[in-house]
Formats: sequence, structure tokens, C-alpha cells
Amino acid sequence: MRTPSAWVFPSTMSFRGSHDVELRYGINPQQRLAEVAPTRSGQWPVRLLNGVPSYINLLDALNAWRLVSEASAALGKPAAASFKHVSPAGAAVDGPLDEVVRDLYQLGDTSVGALTGAYLRARDADPKSSYGDFAAVSHPIDDELADLLARVICDGVIAPGYAPGTVDKLSKKKNGRFLVLEADSTAVPPRRETREVSGLRLTQDRDAVPLTRDLFTLRHGEITAEATDDLLLGLAVLRYTQSNSVCYLRDGMTLGIGAGQQSRVDCTRLAGAKTDTWWLRRHPAVRALDFEPGLRRQDRINWQVRFIEGDLTKDEENRLAQVLRTPAVPPDAEERARWMHALTGVSFVSDGALPFRDNVDHAKRHGVSAIAEPGGSIRSDEVEAACREQGIALAHTGLRLFHH
Repeated sequence: MRTPSAWVFPSTMSFRGSHDVELRYGINPQQRLAEVAPTRSGQWPVRLLNGVPSYINLLDALNAWRLVSEASAALGKPAAASFKHVSPAGAAVDGPLDEVVRDLYQLGDTSVGALTGAYLRARDADPKSSYGDFAAVSHPIDDELADLLARVICDGVIAPGYAPGTVDKLSKKKNGRFLVLEADSTAVPPRRETREVSGLRLTQDRDAVPLTRDLFTLRHGEITAEATDDLLLGLAVLRYTQSNSVCYLRDGMTLGIGAGQQSRVDCTRLAGAKTDTWWLRRHPAVRALDFEPGLRRQDRINWQVRFIEGDLTKDEENRLAQVLRTPAVPPDAEERARWMHALTGVSFVSDGALPFRDNVDHAKRHGVSAIAEPGGSIRSDEVEAACREQGIALAHTGLRLFHH
């Protein structure tokens, strides 16, 4: 692991004065002037080791780093996140890899380290969206994870350190443009946050409430220790997901995240559809898709998802037939329903109070057995009654986690 005294910006960066750095561009390429400087003079919470970031790259990296560091601290395990457009496509802590993930990355029975496993689990939540992601991990990157990152379609990574030789290995990716950022794990963000919008300066206290199991106040049913950990991971995920947001989780990983919707039930349905896709990717009919040799991993993923979704255009039907060695037969409605009914033990977290019972009813369709939400809406009694009716355990946190 590199020491703080060794952290330096590459000479390719353009400095203004002693601290400000000129970025590649702002949120859009036409926003040519883009700079970044530490809020405390000379105290950089991250260091750029390779590449030239854009404005969005840094937003992804900084949000992803806070997510994995808080999740790891709360759960005592290595954590990883796969970020796209300033929200996580997936997040996970260390845990077992199932056969679907092992087959996708051609791992066989090979033992996989905790950090690599966490990232693979995070990326598997929504592998279509994780194409070209920004990766974040809570612990220093080792050779194994560096080898994986060098092989997948990923735009950059942030970690609290790097094993010898891994920065050089990653720096060769994308013709030298792969972004490598090192986070100072000892840095504490300022107590207050400020942003400027259309001539106004907005300042607020940073949301620094610790994420612990003590936040959960049981309202109905029983929640297992495993489900409690999933709910806790969900809180860390939603704290750094564009609101409104919800997520479904199981076994220490997200299955579906719904972000940035104006209607909470739309978030619930969107994330539920992603959860269904995650589970259907494990159906024998999907696993039996006989692709032509040499088809890229991401193309296989995308075709699996479209096969599951079922609403292929005529052009897609023709192109799918061209990449399959044998015709594919999707599960019929009855088989699909039987398979979905087998998905159980899912946890559900909402960043804001559930305003109506419809969120509970939709969550039940995706195997949910435990829900955590802030509580306190004018219809909280109706939401709790729905949980009782659906056999779902309910916990209130009293903590809203909006993020914008």
C-alpha cells in the first residue's frame, strides 16, 4: 500500500496555483472549464494515480468510496460498488459466488479472494448497466482484483491503496486512460457541504449519522440476523443513490436498485423488475442459451437480459438467432411464475417513508420478507397493516436518506 507521502498527481494534470486541478471537462464535453480543489487547503481526500478524470468521474468515485467505506465499517466485511451516473448499479460485501457468476467469468472451482468476490457480486446485480462502470472497493487492491479489472469493461477505480505493481498494470488499460484513484481512508469529510446553483450558494450539515443495527425499530414480525445485515447494507447503498430510491437485497448483495424516480412506487417496480431479471438469469432456460464461441461476455449478458424481457423486436429476433448455435425456448408464463415464486428471503429498503401500501404489495411479488423504511408517513398504519397481511417483517429507522 502506498503511503500518503507518496501520493502525487501525474504530470499530465494541469494545475492552477498550488492546488486547483483542471479536469477533462465538466458534466458535458461542451462545459470545457472544469476544476477541482480541496475544501481544506492542501488536504486532498483522494489522489489521482493515472488518467484524467471528468467531473462525473469524480462524482462517481467520491460517492462510491463513501458507500463502500461506510458499508464495510457497518458490516465488518470488504465491500464493493459498481457506479454509473452517480448512482450504484450494484453493491455487495464479501460472500459466496454462485454458478452463474462463476460461469460468466470462467472461474470454475477456483478460489476467489474477498475483495474480488465482493466486486463480482456488486457487478452481477445489474451487469448490463455495469458496462463501463466506475468501481470502488473498501480495501487495498491486490493482484487478483487488478487482473479482473484489467479484463472487464470498466472506466476507473477508487480504493484506499494498491499492492505493488497493480497501478502499473491498471495504467495500461484503455490505452493509458484508465482512471486510478487512491482514497485517504483517514480523511473525514467537512462537517458542512456547500454547492452553488444558478447564483445561489446552498450550505447544509453533512449527513453523518452512523449506520448501525441500532437504527432498526421492529414494528412487525421477526427479522433474522442475515436480513438485518442486508437491510444495513441497503441503508449504505441508498445514502449514495439519487432519490427517490429503493433497493432489494439478499445474501449481502443488491439484486435491484431503483434510483431517481419522481414516484416511489415507480422506484419499487423498476428495482423489482431488475430483481426479477437477476433471478431469471439463473433459470435453466437462460443458462442453456447456446451462444456461438467467441461471443463477448457483455454481448452474452445483454442477450440474456433481452431474452428474459421477452419483447424482442424483429431485428433483435434475427440477431439473436445469428449468435445462437441452437434455437432458444423461453419459459412459458406458468413456468416463469413458478420460478419467480421460488425467490425468497429478499430484503427491501426505502430511502424515504413509504407513502402508500402499494409499495409493500409490489415488493411482495419479488420475494421480499423484510422491509426497512423511515416510517412517519400519514399512512404508516396502512403500510404496517399491508406488511402484516403480506407476512413481511417491518422495521422503522427514523432516518431519511435522500441524496441529490
